[in-house]
Amino acid sequence: MAERYALLSVWDKTGLVDFARGLRDLGFRLLASGGTAGHLREAGAEVVPVEQLTGFVSLLEGRVKTLHPLVHAGILARRDRPEDMAQLESLGAPAIEVVVVNLYPFRETVRKGASSDEVREMIDIGGPALLRAAAKNFPYVLAVSSPEQYSGVLAALRGAREAGPDLEFRQRLAAAAFALTMRYDYAVSTYLGTSPGPSPGTAATGEGPVSELPPFLYLGWEKERELRYGENPHQRAALYVPEGVGRVGLGAARIIQGKELSYNNILDVHAAWALVSEFPPSQPACVAIKHMGPCGCALGADLATAYRRARDADPVSIFGGIIGCNVSVDEDTAIDMAKLFLEVVVAPSFTPEALWHLARKENLRLVEMTDFYGPEMEWRQVWGGLLVQEPSAKEADDPAAWQPVTVRRPTSREMEDLLFAWKVVKHVRSNAIVLAHNRCTVGIGQGQPNRVDAARLAIGRADGRARGAVMASDAFFPFPDVVEEAVRAGITAIVQPGGSLRDKESIAACDKAGLAMVFTGVRQFQH
Repeated sequence: MAERYALLSVWDKTGLVDFARGLRDLGFRLLASGGTAGHLREAGAEVVPVEQLTGFVSLLEGRVKTLHPLVHAGILARRDRPEDMAQLESLGAPAIEVVVVNLYPFRETVRKGASSDEVREMIDIGGPALLRAAAKNFPYVLAVSSPEQYSGVLAALRGAREAGPDLEFRQRLAAAAFALTMRYDYAVSTYLGTSPGPSPGTAATGEGPVSELPPFLYLGWEKERELRYGENPHQRAALYVPEGVGRVGLGAARIIQGKELSYNNILDVHAAWALVSEFPPSQPACVAIKHMGPCGCALGADLATAYRRARDADPVSIFGGIIGCNVSVDEDTAIDMAKLFLEVVVAPSFTPEALWHLARKENLRLVEMTDFYGPEMEWRQVWGGLLVQEPSAKEADDPAAWQPVTVRRPTSREMEDLLFAWKVVKHVRSNAIVLAHNRCTVGIGQGQPNRVDAARLAIGRADGRARGAVMASDAFFPFPDVVEEAVRAGITAIVQPGGSLRDKESIAACDKAGLAMVFTGVRQFQH
């Protein structure tokens, strides 16, 4: 009976010694590369170094160990082809039945914040080549790509000593190996595409090497955690995070109190954090979110003031809501928060005193976010495709670039409120209208099939507080009817993108009533 060979070349040594002993008990001779061979020898296992087969020592400080024709011929030879087996015999190369490989810890090295040189050294070459060769020849070779597979492989080999594991089992291992190398290549590609480094002999420019909208988009995601259910209890769900780069946003969030976040909680936290990220920490901001839309948002001299104003902007809708804060939650704010039923509070941090007060609400989820919102790309799944777009431009957030179009220009106070309302309306589902006074929302109309209904809804929510407030619209007015509603409600100034064929009619309606109106030139529509 011909000798049986297994090749082992692993970074993660978990369970390796016991697995190797199991292979030896089944009659396999063990071939192993550098560090793997040393680890097995220290454990008392009999092992043949790869260089004894190839006749070459490890080259280039370990960069070349298993990249050799005798190794890959032994893996790729087709056992049902006499000419293949004759070539192996003439070369003196063994037919390798089991290839055990796991890869350099590329992702982990990136996550540690290692230098670009250190990360580059963790790009595995020989490992993926071995796995791909074994997986290609899966009818004859077992591609073992994870310590989690060791027990199953030994059981399959013991159960079929003569014929070997069945074809279905072999194919599953091959699929897992290709999935691993695919994810690995995606992680490397993502890193190189988003973390530019200098070419040899040149200075770093800081410019990325890939276009913003690449011709091919490969998304590599790993399951971060299972969720209790999706939008409804009968739907399964999980949170996935991108591979190959450090954790950001919700992937890096720390839940410091309360139940696990639900599917809907995560959507609402995302919406809350995106909105409060519009304001720098020098402007304490608070937002209340319900069903991914703001029901109250305000700035304040301190967070407690901002929270109370946001709460009072819509005291009915905030019940059971998600609160977002752009500065640390302090004791004063926490005392007020503890008086109300809330689902989640997300903030950069919580003081010890705040945590003491909020601990009384044991089901209240407290989430710490470490970085402010700023996606490079936005995407949305549709049936049969994926829509990708760049984030909305920030240029329209500069009032100096706005165009006054009415006889009366906004006062400085109105301009402050218009800018505040404009930042909020960007995060409201269209058709969207936001009314604000003294940098606090007083009425929000969203998700309506026409703009005048959104305006009426916002004015109705304001319940008299619209008088003296300003209005922001995420898109232009196709008719002057929204301005007419604003006039009747006592609104004094409006910000909108402009660009309608009937802009002159809306401008004339403002001039007739003495309202100020400015155009931003940029639409902030959220479909």
